[in-house]
Amino acid sequence: MNIEVAKRLRQTEEYYFSKKLREIDEMNKAGAQVINLGIGSPDLPPHPEVIQVLTEQAAQTYTHGYQNYKGSPVLRQAMADWYSRYYSVHLNPNTEILPLIGSKEGIVHICMTYLQEGDEVLIPNPGYPAYTSAVKISGATVVPYNLVQENQWLVDFEELEKTDLSKVKMMWINYPHMPTGARANKQFFEAAIAFGKKHNILICHDNPYSFILNEHPESIMSVNGAKEVAIELNSLSKSSNMAGWRIGMLIADENRINEILRFKSNMDSGMFLPLQLAAAKALSLDSSWYTQLNGEYTNRREKVFHIMDLLDCKYDRDQVGLFVWAQVPDQYADGYALSDKVLYNAQVFITPGGIFGNAGNNYIRISLCAKMEVLDAALERIGLMESKY
Repeated sequence: MNIEVAKRLRQTEEYYFSKKLREIDEMNKAGAQVINLGIGSPDLPPHPEVIQVLTEQAAQTYTHGYQNYKGSPVLRQAMADWYSRYYSVHLNPNTEILPLIGSKEGIVHICMTYLQEGDEVLIPNPGYPAYTSAVKISGATVVPYNLVQENQWLVDFEELEKTDLSKVKMMWINYPHMPTGARANKQFFEAAIAFGKKHNILICHDNPYSFILNEHPESIMSVNGAKEVAIELNSLSKSSNMAGWRIGMLIADENRINEILRFKSNMDSGMFLPLQLAAAKALSLDSSWYTQLNGEYTNRREKVFHIMDLLDCKYDRDQVGLFVWAQVPDQYADGYALSDKVLYNAQVFITPGGIFGNAGNNYIRISLCAKMEVLDAALERIGLMESKY
């Protein structure tokens, strides 16, 4: 039988990390013991009180049934309180917050709710590959916009104004930016909202990194009038060490919440109640949790800076988030070349920047999600490799 995949998938390739991890698995089976510094999956646990709530609630007899598609009121209230406390954004927990099974699903939900063939979507280059994949699956057309180091990896709205925006329906932005670690301030978000209003473009801000190595978390929803034209995604994956728990949130005007819920409610059910109640606990923790977490990441980042120095890469010491982004030396054709050299000669996997778009071709990215002893081992291996070349 010859059963072809739907045309919506023909331009959507398997996720880079999915393919690379299979290759690394084969190398490990052959005895390589590859150190993986490529993926931003937190290796630290959530707060003990969060795990305690999960354990206690999972032991109850009444917490195992189907849940409301809009999430537990307890969780929505905790999300609203969290936004008020850290972002100074005041939300109605009953109408302006939609809990998600991870914010990545929110990217798909938003695209499938609003996009169709003939629509165009502005996508950052470099940027998170999931934006491109979701847009293509929706049938809409990806229109990349380049981010450059000379502009601190911020959107150049003046340049975008010179382009044809007549078919653009949506724009994805993401600050603190992944993969570059660039920050944005309120003035930038004000410009983004003004741009969206002027051109009738839905501004979608993906905001999972705002607490990592960043003393001043920002939300686009703090801008006056943002709810008229913007949606924000947020997540507990990075800030609460809960990546595998798959808990995120979508912040928007009540009408948009209801529109997106029309799609979401046909795709999944509400998440496991003990997870929701444990997430509410995580969101209620005071700022000492983030201070402790960032103390660990600060030490790890310094170690990763040493690795970048060994590789003769250039980087910005002020970048934030869960990774270090760096420009590769001129002797390498691109980040893929350096990444492969390190993988095959030092058995350390680092991410080539080109997977985030061709504007990242001359860069690499190293994750901070590895313990100090693992980073020391990687540093030693790469040091030995460099001494041979």
